[in-house]
Amino acid sequence: METITAILERAQQRAEEMDLPYQGALLPNEALALLQEAPEAKLVDVRSRAEWDWVGRIPGAVEIEWQSYPGMRPNPDFVNYLSSQVDKESLVMFICRSGGRSHQAAATASELGYTNCYNILEGFEGEKDATGHRGTEGGWKAAGLPWVQK
Repeated sequence: METITAILERAQQRAEEMDLPYQGALLPNEALALLQEAPEAKLVDVRSRAEWDWVGRIPGAVEIEWQSYPGMRPNPDFVNYLSSQVDKESLVMFICRSGGRSHQAAATASELGYTNCYNILEGFEGEKDATGHRGTEGGWKAAGLPWVQK
């Protein structure tokens, strides 16, 4: 298994190359390795409640909507929920459907003084495939990482 240091260095290199406003960018399998090897690490799933219920959940993730369904209105309580559930010194990884909302959440958390923020590239479902469906190419689900559906 790869070391935490090697994974974080690669994620930080990606952030530098992509000119990201937070610490790093992880691939889904790297995020899972960090969750398993770094006990202080937190995974924050910023998808909507509808996505958690209908598409699937990641066991152990802190669930805080970035936007609420329907209408995808910004969650005015995001910052309060984050600060009450995640320590500012924790290694915190953000995930959404495909990486856009989690990018915004990681940037916002960094602005608020969270010093170890990472975005999970590809997100939970990845980009759409040739037939317009998600969940088959890229992302947490397609990588075969742990998730559950009710």
